[in-house]
Amino acid sequence: MENIADIKEKAKYCLNCKLKPCSKGCPMNTNIPEFIEKIKEENFEEAYYILKENNIFSHICSIICPQEDQCEGSCVRGIKSTPTSIGKLEQFVNEWAIENKLQNKKIEIKQERNEKIAVIGSGPAGIECAYELRKNGYQVTIFEKENDFGGILTYGIPDFRLSKKHVNEIIEMLQKLGVKFELGKELGKNLHIEDLKKEYDAIFLGIGAEVPSKYDLGDFEQIYDSDYFLKMYNNNKKIENLGNVVVIGGGNVAMDCSRAAVRMGAESVSILYRRDAENMPARKIELEEAIEDGVKPVFTTRVIKAEGKNRKIEKLQCIKTQVIDGKAIDLPDGEFEYKADTVIFAIGLKPNKDILEKEKLEYNERGLISINDKCETNIEKVYAGGDLSEAKSTVCRALGSSRKAAQAIMERLGKNV
Repeated sequence: MENIADIKEKAKYCLNCKLKPCSKGCPMNTNIPEFIEKIKEENFEEAYYILKENNIFSHICSIICPQEDQCEGSCVRGIKSTPTSIGKLEQFVNEWAIENKLQNKKIEIKQERNEKIAVIGSGPAGIECAYELRKNGYQVTIFEKENDFGGILTYGIPDFRLSKKHVNEIIEMLQKLGVKFELGKELGKNLHIEDLKKEYDAIFLGIGAEVPSKYDLGDFEQIYDSDYFLKMYNNNKKIENLGNVVVIGGGNVAMDCSRAAVRMGAESVSILYRRDAENMPARKIELEEAIEDGVKPVFTTRVIKAEGKNRKIEKLQCIKTQVIDGKAIDLPDGEFEYKADTVIFAIGLKPNKDILEKEKLEYNERGLISINDKCETNIEKVYAGGDLSEAKSTVCRALGSSRKAAQAIMERLGKNV
């Protein structure tokens, strides 16, 4: 944790803009100038309550969210110079609160209500929706298909980026509030919307995107998708004989996979990305930390196919590309070979269309579930948010969309009173 003198200097850098562009850039509309003003006054307790009362994921967001694209990306200071270090200030306040045992402050529930809401998925979207509903007195049950709660925070983000204790603290807080949890419940298998509608007054879908995007490299072992690979890592299950690992992709998930592969004992780890560094979607800090771990980024390179014997990969056939207007164009005579024993696809995840179709949920041309401006799906009383309804979502954006859904649910149920 940074010292108080340095933090106060970072806080003084904030102009306390009246129009609050930083707050508008935050998907949770955090009152950023207000909490920073409290830091200037050295009133860290009040700064913490401003953050926590707005966003129970404040600490997690300060660690993993791309502030440079959200709050800091909207900072007036950043137009001509360096933006205010909002993420570091938020992280400091939360860590100070932990040291001073403020995070255990009891949350008051408004008048208890009889309406019951089913939340499917215990990732950021599901948890946030459940929290907003429960603190307003609704009876909430969260259903989760995995053996533990937290969704992407538990299974998708490695511990070297986010300590699982932060996730567990939020789950425990919801349990104390009276939110019910059920494990081993998967939509489309042992959980169905029509059955739930008979018992619950509203349903929120926060099941995220779970189907990996990949293409055919040939019939080989040691080809994994990011979802499986990171789950193995986060469950402390080692994949043997990784050898020379190639991660295909250029986002933050590719960085996570590459760094996890290093920790699993790979001989070498490379990230092969078809565009250049300027067009790489990963956060700059994530790439820098991957390189510090020994990962080698290889830009303007597209993997065509794998080659080897007895289903064992020995090398990859690749082609160099040129980036024109953000698009990667194959170069003539640009083919070359790259040594590899293991390949990990990290080029994105999509919602599971099979489940959506089975449950009669409509989706758009991008494969995302269709919702209106109130987060309602085509099925009455069924709402959705997070990765299920928006592409390239972040944790904070998922929280913002699920809060909006919770407000829509409460508005609908309030009219029924």
